[in-house]
Parts: sequence; C-alpha cells; structure tokens
Amino acid sequence: MKFIFLLYSLIIFQVSCAQDKPPEPFGPVPSERQLAWHQMEYYMFIHFTVNTFTDKEWGYGDEKESVFNPASLDCHQWARVAKEAGMKGIIITAKHHDGFCLWPSKFTEHSVKNSPWREGRGDVLKELREACDEYGLKLGIYLSPWDRNSSVYGTPEYLIYYRNQLRELLTSYGDIFEVWFDGANGGDGYYGGARETRRIDNKTYYDWPNTHQIVRELQPKAVMFSDAGPDVRWVGNESGMGSLTNWCLLSKDGMYPGGDFARILGEGHENGNYWVPAEVDVSIRRGWFYHQSQDSMVRTPENLMELYYSSVGRNSNLLLNVPPDRRGLLHENDVQSLLAFRELREKEFAVELAKGKKVKSSANRSKAFGPEKVNDGDPETYWATPDNITTASITIDLGSPTEVNRILLQEYIKLGQRIQQFSVEALLDGTWKSLADGTTIGYKVIRKFPVVKASQIKVTFLKSKACPVISNIELYRAPGE
Repeated sequence: MKFIFLLYSLIIFQVSCAQDKPPEPFGPVPSERQLAWHQMEYYMFIHFTVNTFTDKEWGYGDEKESVFNPASLDCHQWARVAKEAGMKGIIITAKHHDGFCLWPSKFTEHSVKNSPWREGRGDVLKELREACDEYGLKLGIYLSPWDRNSSVYGTPEYLIYYRNQLRELLTSYGDIFEVWFDGANGGDGYYGGARETRRIDNKTYYDWPNTHQIVRELQPKAVMFSDAGPDVRWVGNESGMGSLTNWCLLSKDGMYPGGDFARILGEGHENGNYWVPAEVDVSIRRGWFYHQSQDSMVRTPENLMELYYSSVGRNSNLLLNVPPDRRGLLHENDVQSLLAFRELREKEFAVELAKGKKVKSSANRSKAFGPEKVNDGDPETYWATPDNITTASITIDLGSPTEVNRILLQEYIKLGQRIQQFSVEALLDGTWKSLADGTTIGYKVIRKFPVVKASQIKVTFLKSKACPVISNIELYRAPGE
C-alpha cells in the first residue's frame, strides 16, 4: 500500500512539474523580425515620384527628369505628421514602375540627380532617413521589380541592375524595417526608347530566392513583403479589408509575387507551414499618387476608424498611403483627417476596463500560467491550459455592472497561432448573453458589439489546435453608441 501511495505521489508530482513548464511551440512561429513587425501595427506609405507632377498613377517611363521639382519638399513634415498621427514608420516608393529613382543612383540617369530639385544634389531617401530618426520612426523601402524606363528590362542584365539598386538602398540609408516588393511585372513601356511591350515569366525571371538573400545579408532585421512573403503577405485587396478569419500561416510553396493568389491571401492557410502574416495596404485617397482633383475625396476620420477595425482589428497591420502633393508636402486635408483619426482612436480606447480585475478560468495549467496573466498589462505573460485541454473559458469580473462595447484579444504568438473558434458573452442580470463570436485571433483582434451593462465578461475558446495561450484581454466602452 505504501509503495502504491509513493508511486501515485510521484505521478502527481511529475504531472505537476510538467504543467509548470510552458507549452511547447505549436506549428510555425514568428521570427524576431516578424515579431517586431507585428508590434508596428500602423505606419505610413508614401507614393511620390514623377507621377505626382504628371497626374498619373503609373508612369510610362519616358517622363523627363525635369518634371520632378517639389519646391517645398519637407520630409520632416511627413515624419512629424506620421508621429502625431500615431504611426510607427514610413515606407516610401524609392522607385515605382516608371523607373525614376528618388535617390541619386549611380546605375541610372533617370533619378533626382538630373532633376532641378535641389539643383540636382538632392536625395529624398537621405532626407527621409534623417526625418525618421528625428521623430523616432522606422524606415521602409519599396523598389518596384518592374521598370518601364530601363532599356534592359526583360533581359538577364536587368537583374544585375535591379540588385545593384537594392544594394544601394540597403547600405546607404541605415536600418530598414521592411522591403516592399509588389507584383506589377511586365507590359508596355518606354524601355530606353524602344516603346514596346515586354513580357516576363514573373515566376522565374526575378530569381527571387537570390534577391531575397541580398536583403537577408544586408538588412537581417528587415521583413520582406510580397504576395507570397517570404515574411509578410499582401491581404489580397486594396480596400483596407482584412479577413475575419486570418491565419498568420501560409503554405507558400509554389507562390511568387504577381501570381494569381489574391483569393487565398486574406484568410491564409489554417495548416500552413510558414509564418507569413497579412498586411493591409490602402490609400487615404482614391489614388496612390497625389491628384489635385482628389483633394475633396480624402477619407474621413470615421472611415479611417473603420479601416482600423478591419485591419489591425483583424490580425493585420495597417499600411496607410498618404501621398505628398506637388509642393512635396502632405496636403492639409490629409493631415487634418489623420490627426482627427488619432483623436477618435484615443477616445475609442481611452479607459481599459479589465486591467487588474478578478479573473477566473475553467482550466489552469499552473499558477505560473494563471488567468490573471491575461489582464496584468505584461505582453510577455500568458494564461495557458494543460496540454490536453483545448476548450476552456476565461471570465473577467468587473465588480459591478459596467458599460462595455469593445473587446481586444491577443494570443502569445511566440508559441504559435492556435485558436480556431471563440465566443464572447456578458452576464446581464444573472443571464449570459452572446456578444460576439469569431474564429482566429493571432497577434490581435478587436471586436465591436452594442453597449451592454455587464457585471462579468466571459470568453470561451471553443476550438483550438493546441492548449490556448492568451496573453491579453482588454475591454472598453467606446463613446458615441
């Protein structure tokens, strides 16, 4: 009998010790560069080139360098506005499809060095780098794979040219947080005077693995964006809409920039074998470049707030394009809307109602991973269940009936994305009422629901690939409802 008791005690002790250990990572997990990217959440896109002065969206490649002359260009204004708007970085179109370079590239004459701006001695990238440093912003670059100006586009020689330009950008302008490759490749263009249509096989022509290796070597902390990653994927549309079901995972084998993958990019792949989260790119105007005719068509702060919920609120980052005008300044209408959007956002999330409140759960892994970790304000702590329990609930006691209409949820994604289905309920006069439900969570989701006066809020994780690991639950009472 004594032996049986000792054996039983040993088993209990071993189980207890096992549950004191953190859960093992499940499936693909983000790299350090991807974790840093997730935390960026919201940053500015700058579309600026000869198109700004020719009133086009896509330049043909035959534009004279002399058209580029932003007499009042002020990158510090761009950075100041981005900072005041609550953004954390700026990605700029260093070269768009027209091939005009905003830096004095030594590999082409089609650049600012042959423009009247700054008497040919200007460098937009240098000025933007200095401005970002002044305001504590990160800098990213967009280098179009397509070049409608280059006479060698479509030949193997162009790859040498393109990679030389990439090296210039990655070695001359400090730390880069994101390198943006898009999928517009091949078609009609100037091509050094040929004025013809050139088609390429966008699956093989760019030899992407070797191009990616240049970024890895020169900017190891930078993430790379394209339809297929390798680090960050396009969300599949330019309307500002992330998918309600949004896996950070992708089975990207066979995928490449410019391929016909838009239909699957929103949701990603539940059982994908790579961590490739989604980025929502959308413009504050109808176009990507500045057009005076669109000065009255700037998105309202309220519309930007909806974009925030449909991007950051759906486990995506928001890359909001704000194009400088012909002066080289962000237009007053755009600035006004951006700053008012920040005010709206701050009011929306002014008072966090769950922090420090009593929390209980239906299953606990151990004291080290208890339910109080979801509202302790520390992103590095998390609640977890035992390994064999994948359905469980967390209940936050608000102490007294409290108005609430927003919930924010975060998984501890260093251990993978796990949640497949969840629901949110409120205790109203002793009865549980459904408020919201969802599928994936990932880095962050935010759900809106009509105002309720609840004494408790319960989140039930109905289905999970492995034991839930939840780092954060926040509750808010947003105004205006």
